[in-house]
Amino acid sequence: MSQPFPNAVVASNETSGTVRIRTANVSDVEGLSSYFTGLSPTSRNKRFMGARADSSAVAAECLAKAGHPDHFTLLAEFTLEGQRTIIGETRYAYDAAARSGDFAISVTDVFQRRGVGLQMMAAMERHASNLGHDMIAAETARTNAEMRGLARKAGFEDTGLGDWQPVHFAKRLSR
Repeated sequence: MSQPFPNAVVASNETSGTVRIRTANVSDVEGLSSYFTGLSPTSRNKRFMGARADSSAVAAECLAKAGHPDHFTLLAEFTLEGQRTIIGETRYAYDAAARSGDFAISVTDVFQRRGVGLQMMAAMERHASNLGHDMIAAETARTNAEMRGLARKAGFEDTGLGDWQPVHFAKRLSR
């Protein structure tokens, strides 16, 4: 069952709808696949750090471990007149050996720079912290200035890891 996140409502000036963040479940595969297909080529390339044309397979991968406590996907949904549309997602997976969670995030172009990504990251951090996880990290292309800026705003630090192309950043969670 999907779970809404308290305080995870982003007011939207996009014709008076609202954005809510919730956990995804296996019934969201079709909607998530449509969301990935609807991303601009640039946003899709940044999210997957390369070209991916198999949106259905990617959506299924994101939701395959929906019931596993250390893996989750969050969805941001825009609701207007009772119609819900996925406008963002973040996938999180915890690696017990590394003692760190890894995540990926995307927000559809029209909702970028409106606080949705930051709210999604905050919800992801709270959920990971509630699971007892201490560290989360991610990697992005050095050329992905939007993700690097979002990570900085969310309190992540560049770890200095990675070769000339990817940038690795991490954040210690507080409980």
